[in-house]
Amino acid sequence: MEWRGKAAAIEQRSGFRYIQVMEPTFLSMLKSGRTPLYLAPQAGVSESPFRRLCRGFGADVVVSEFVSAEGIRRHDRRTHGYLQFDAAERPIGIQIFGADPAGMAEAAVLVEELYRPDFLDINFGCPVKKVVNRNGGSGCLRDLDLVQAIIRAVRGAISIPVTVKIRSGWSEDSRNPVEIARRCEDAGAEVLTLHARSRTQMYSGVANWDEIAAVVEALSIPVIGNGDVWTGADALRMREHTRCDGVMIARGSHGAPWLFTQARAALDGLPVPAEPDVPERFRVVREHARLAIAFERDEEKAMIEFRKHLGWYTKGLPNGRLLRQELFAVSTLAEAEVLLAAYQEESLAVTA
Repeated sequence: MEWRGKAAAIEQRSGFRYIQVMEPTFLSMLKSGRTPLYLAPQAGVSESPFRRLCRGFGADVVVSEFVSAEGIRRHDRRTHGYLQFDAAERPIGIQIFGADPAGMAEAAVLVEELYRPDFLDINFGCPVKKVVNRNGGSGCLRDLDLVQAIIRAVRGAISIPVTVKIRSGWSEDSRNPVEIARRCEDAGAEVLTLHARSRTQMYSGVANWDEIAAVVEALSIPVIGNGDVWTGADALRMREHTRCDGVMIARGSHGAPWLFTQARAALDGLPVPAEPDVPERFRVVREHARLAIAFERDEEKAMIEFRKHLGWYTKGLPNGRLLRQELFAVSTLAEAEVLLAAYQEESLAVTA
């Protein structure tokens, strides 16, 4: 098969596999005791502009949106667009999903050859119906032999580290994160992230941090905790409760990339910065929007996609609902800036 030929070519050029002169930076971070902060892979959210912004606020490692292995193999242009990143985003992992071991391996080879991320992450956690209906994401958790076959195939095809992200189980009845995690480690995963919810929970209820602690105890590889980190204090509580090697932040970062700064301060025992005021919040909005436009190269398309971020950034502001209604109609940054400036002026007048 073609992908096997490419894998062999990589091995022939290097002369060895899985041996590196220096340990990858992200692995060194996980073993340093400092507790690195990860931006979670999130479809439609953790695109390159947001990853760069979060890195600026203190995210130590970022991960791409999850990408279909089939789309990569078929050289789908839109799919490959999700794989692009800037050098400023490193260390970065590319996350892929699929249910066919050979197809996942082929996609992994292409990712390594074409994009050279710092690591490749396998998605066994996505609960979305259209993904699990094809047995991808958390759908794989119904068959742990398949999970191991995928990890082994990917690990055997590429030279960069292979990590995995899992949930606690497919359903409440089959919830067994320690068994799943051990199977992943045995198959060759070098780092494991646990979102401590089952697939059937989706994003409801609370994440069971006791399960993260149990997985940390059971494994010899680094474990990253994920689930319900909404504040800097939450990041510290997760580390203290679970002894995890890293903390991954997902929904808490929506409209709040400064959460990474707050989490870093909490983890380091420093005063946690307050929430930004309106002028600072809107400065971040403008920076994020400019990054999005530069990345997309089509301002109208970028701003339409950016509306969700505008909604998150303005959540919780006084009279924010009316502002959001107006922002959801913008198609240029200039239009958004007029609305933001008017709101800022009005809010300053009220507090004067």
